[in-house]
Amino acid sequence: MLGISRKLTDDERERLRKILKGIRPEGFGLIVRTAAEGATREQLEGDVARLVRIWDSVTQKAEQAKPLEPVYSEPDLVIRVIRDVFGPEYSELIVDSEELAAQVRDYLGDVSPEFVDKVAVHSGDDHIFDAYEVTNQIRRALERKVWLKSGGYLIVEKTEAMWVIDVNTGKFVGERNLEETVLRNNLEAADEIARQLRLRDMGGIIVIDFVDMLVAANRDEVLKRFKRELARDKTKSRVMEISKLGLVQMTRKNVSQGLQESFTTRCDVCEGRGARIVERIV
Repeated sequence: MLGISRKLTDDERERLRKILKGIRPEGFGLIVRTAAEGATREQLEGDVARLVRIWDSVTQKAEQAKPLEPVYSEPDLVIRVIRDVFGPEYSELIVDSEELAAQVRDYLGDVSPEFVDKVAVHSGDDHIFDAYEVTNQIRRALERKVWLKSGGYLIVEKTEAMWVIDVNTGKFVGERNLEETVLRNNLEAADEIARQLRLRDMGGIIVIDFVDMLVAANRDEVLKRFKRELARDKTKSRVMEISKLGLVQMTRKNVSQGLQESFTTRCDVCEGRGARIVERIV
């Protein structure tokens, strides 16, 4: 069989299908992910050859393996992240040890030799997360309020059933009229919300409350911008039209626990309510 990601356009799917028919090894099927968009025949042939080598190694180990002995396992976390995320849009890949750099270069040399030179080793005395403020960025990504450059802001909250994002103009007063101010604020919010979805890895039902717009063309422009930014997201999502109340309902596939679930624990005092119940009213 041949399987091709449905997130690709019909023309791209057809182009890949023609290539796959010519390179599929006898007795094997091929599944092509969204990351294959724009890939050349030579790149796809290299991927297939590498997978066949891995399969041959697995079958050889299986013939000699003892009961319960593993014959194949997923790569370490670093390699999995590089496999799923790293691509031509990144200028550099920095790791914190020569040993890890060697492993990464070996992997990239096998799958994407053109990226090997992008691997660098952090040389400072401080921890790599501190040097590049990764810890601070994670803390910021867990904040309830997200400021926009214009002075507007988002409020991001998670309930039991869904994520809720509220857009506010805040300090942004604009220069001409209220409708133009609201449009500019909502367009900036659309860009940032798409980034927050990826950054926090939000999944499930998501409701976005944009600032009310009176002109239908402005609502369409905001929705178009939001969908364009979502196209950069590798996780599948589905977006409904903006309602008359300015609400956008969408769903995004649950892929991982998400940033909030991974880096926070329920408060022992309020038990997750965000407020303490008054024990006695005087």
